[in-house]
Amino acid sequence: MLNPNLDTIELTKDDYERYSRHLILPEVGVDGQKKLKAASVLCIGSGGLGSPLLLYLAAAGIGRIGLVDFDIVDFSNLQRQIIHGTSWVGKPKIQSAKNRILEINPFCQVDLYETQINSENALDIIAPYDIIVDGTDNFPTRYLTNDACVLLNKPNVYGSIFRFEGQATVFNYEGGPNYRDLYPEPPPPGMVPSCAEGGVLGVLPGIIGTIQATETIKIILGAKNTLSGRLLLYNALDMKFRELKLRPNPERPVIEKLIDYEQFCGIPQAKAAEAAQQAAMEEITVTELKAIIDGDADDYVLIDVRNPHEYDIAQIPGSTLIPLPDIEQGDGVEQVRALLADGKKLIAHCKMGGRSAKALGILQEAGISGINVKGGIKAWSEEVDPSVPLY
Repeated sequence: MLNPNLDTIELTKDDYERYSRHLILPEVGVDGQKKLKAASVLCIGSGGLGSPLLLYLAAAGIGRIGLVDFDIVDFSNLQRQIIHGTSWVGKPKIQSAKNRILEINPFCQVDLYETQINSENALDIIAPYDIIVDGTDNFPTRYLTNDACVLLNKPNVYGSIFRFEGQATVFNYEGGPNYRDLYPEPPPPGMVPSCAEGGVLGVLPGIIGTIQATETIKIILGAKNTLSGRLLLYNALDMKFRELKLRPNPERPVIEKLIDYEQFCGIPQAKAAEAAQQAAMEEITVTELKAIIDGDADDYVLIDVRNPHEYDIAQIPGSTLIPLPDIEQGDGVEQVRALLADGKKLIAHCKMGGRSAKALGILQEAGISGINVKGGIKAWSEEVDPSVPLY
């Protein structure tokens, strides 16, 4: 209801006190605060982007907030997901988020959808809300959210983050572009690392999520200069903002229905290929690796294919660091070949087993066979040596 009947909306005495700094802004005023109170916003995700977004939307006086999430709070979330606290670790994120929202604004209606949004439920979940905010971190859900917003004619406030860089824009608003104008096709699976693999500066989602909150509030107020048609790029290391123009592509396919977005993004195919590769690859468990190490065997080489800064956090005794990027570029292949010159067998590990399997696949093509450590150093910490930090 982006154009509500303001005569039917009343501000209470508490509202006048709570939102006094809004009310004295000519661009907001009483009518603007009534619009915020009448508005409904759906946030998909309550992680790094959703945390600041939800806090500021609640504080701004949004009358109804919907939240979609099916994850639980983890210790590793707390570095950037500021809506959650230590006491909520192991509990549902949406319950944690609702608790914090109501602490900020007990008059906000909070709707919870503790489910994974998909092609079967997306239209029903999204339909009741005025504005949709994309706080997700994967391509299938981004395409799904975009297409559902196009079909239902809902503004889609978009943000994404990785390491030190973030971007934000507004899709599908007043004839502006949508997500498929920015990314007509998804990248191959695995080409873009997740934050769990590549890391993210803790304050970065705070900046991008706050920008998303700002754009959401501006749309509700009817402000003209939104990010629709403009992609805002932010680099935290350089402390620089850049802006790119976005335009609708007249040749883009017409969105007529929701599809299988996992299939569209190649996820099942990639998982099948990975499963086939692992089935053909010899593996050992971390307990079997420990037995080899404890037996003082000298007929093997254990390589760690993680990045150097990960190696600084934790190591398995006797491992040699040869990062996966070095193996992909070829130099690492020759390093491995040199280590095996005396006929030793190769064992490889990473954080959880995926990157080491990829490294062994590359090495196999170069004529070097090896054994993968199932579960990587994470399993080592959980099953063998709890003093090894989890990260």
